Amino acid sequence: MNIVLIGYRGTGKSTLGRLLARRLGREFVSTDEEIVKRARRTIPEIVAQQGWDYFRDLESDICRELGSRDQLIIDTGGGAILRAQNVEVLKKNGTLIWLTASVETITKRIGGDDQRPSLTGTKSFVDEIEDVLRERTPKYQAAAQHTVVTDGLTAHQLAETLLSLT
Repeated sequence: MNIVLIGYRGTGKSTLGRLLARRLGREFVSTDEEIVKRARRTIPEIVAQQGWDYFRDLESDICRELGSRDQLIIDTGGGAILRAQNVEVLKKNGTLIWLTASVETITKRIGGDDQRPSLTGTKSFVDEIEDVLRERTPKYQAAAQHTVVTDGLTAHQLAETLLSLT
């Protein structure tokens, strides 16, 4: 059974995923890192050159592949839940854990990240986070088997919480 971390960027998926993989002796896989490796381009380059739909197609291919494997810790991109088929294939052999954080915490954590293009293209950084969270929250809720709030806790505290859920 895989452990699949879902949630908006900046909620701790990569940090916790790597920590859990070390603690459990499992392989850690980031869907975003797999996309970059396979496309041989950064995510901003992929989106600028071929658009979000192309990026989401690559993401769906990787979710399908990872969903058929076992004993992985999977860090999904924040938008992986936008396609129901991604959730479906990841749930077949995985427990989906939604990591959440406040807009303030997310802003502090990802304020300097230039490896992800804007999702809306026209709004301020905080407005974009708020709008995207408003749109995605019902999808995260529907997909998740567990929800963990990451505000104010250390990675080790959160890892203990996640281990108790699996």
